[in-house]
Amino acid sequence: MIRPITDTIRYIGVDDAALDLFESQYDVPEGMSYNSYVILDEKIAVLDTSDARTAGTWLQNLEEALEGRQPDYLVVHHMEPDHSACAAALLEKYPALTLLATPQALKMLPQFFPGVQLAGRTRAVNEGDTLELGAHTLQFLLAPMVHWPEVMMSFDRKDKVLFSADAFGKFGALELTGGLWCTPETDWACEARRYYFNICGKYGVQVQRVLAKVAPLGVQTICPLHGPMLRDTLSEALRLYGIWSSYGVETPGVFVAYASIHGGTAAAAEQFAQMLREKGCPKVATCDLTRDDLGEAIEDAFRYGTLVVAASSYDAGLFPPMHDFLWHLQIKGWQKRRAAVIENGSWAPTAGRVMTEMLSAMKDVTLVGDKVTIRSRLQPGDIPALEALADAVLAG
Repeated sequence: MIRPITDTIRYIGVDDAALDLFESQYDVPEGMSYNSYVILDEKIAVLDTSDARTAGTWLQNLEEALEGRQPDYLVVHHMEPDHSACAAALLEKYPALTLLATPQALKMLPQFFPGVQLAGRTRAVNEGDTLELGAHTLQFLLAPMVHWPEVMMSFDRKDKVLFSADAFGKFGALELTGGLWCTPETDWACEARRYYFNICGKYGVQVQRVLAKVAPLGVQTICPLHGPMLRDTLSEALRLYGIWSSYGVETPGVFVAYASIHGGTAAAAEQFAQMLREKGCPKVATCDLTRDDLGEAIEDAFRYGTLVVAASSYDAGLFPPMHDFLWHLQIKGWQKRRAAVIENGSWAPTAGRVMTEMLSAMKDVTLVGDKVTIRSRLQPGDIPALEALADAVLAG
């Protein structure tokens, strides 16, 4: 679909409503958008392309937006294939086209497009470089490790538009999630949060650096590579990114994640969550790691200030769904949180030891209360220990 962003900037991106797994790992029940833009000025700049799955539709959108004109530049903000898959086809179709990207992105180009003739067709851009199009001037801002090393953003000085690469993106096809523009009524944060912590969560320091570059620019619109455009909701998105990238607590409360084999651990975890509610915890969220979406579990672990993990022992170690969850938290940089442990074991409980070791290896994670051990099923004699753990969790 082609939509106006400003009088001379067009959205030419494509929805993929049929996609079920983004990056072959994240559930996207409402599909995905691959955003791309064109600036129509004395010179024409195409900003990113599309995934190979939607290449045909994207090329049609571009041709329609060009209205017979020839593009002068292709700006590649990010080399990941869901954004750059059509770059070689565009270079072939328009022989006078120049591709602009960071030096590191230009090194990657032959890896993704072997055999494509690039000599004399590319220009490396660095921090603060500009591209004059006529009335529009693009200013480039390097954004390494948000979330690949070659990423950059660009800022249109005329219309105060930030083309933010993967930053400020969210899951979901635009046609299924409210359209091109994010409005105050749009539930942007839910899928933007899941997207951020699963895609960029490890790189909070790098995101903070880019936010500091963006702050003095007077940005009025953000155009990400996934999800809706941000204008009326810009301040809220920037506020949330400030919290997320600094690993702050967005929502006061406790997240209880459990992995249960035969139901005993699940029952104990749910009873513990109810204890917290009855004791006045402002928000308690629970997750069954054997059935619920792992990406959403990671999102909630970052959202709340305290995590309680409850899991069964398994093969003298830890039940794999919990091990996988904690491993994902570790590689995503989960930090600055409090955690508590509940274990289950019918004859030789080992889950608590493994969970404690994994949590202790993470940055600035404080273990609170005494580990609670249950044997197969929660017994009346276990209640005082659970009550004491609930009090310790709420005391922080």
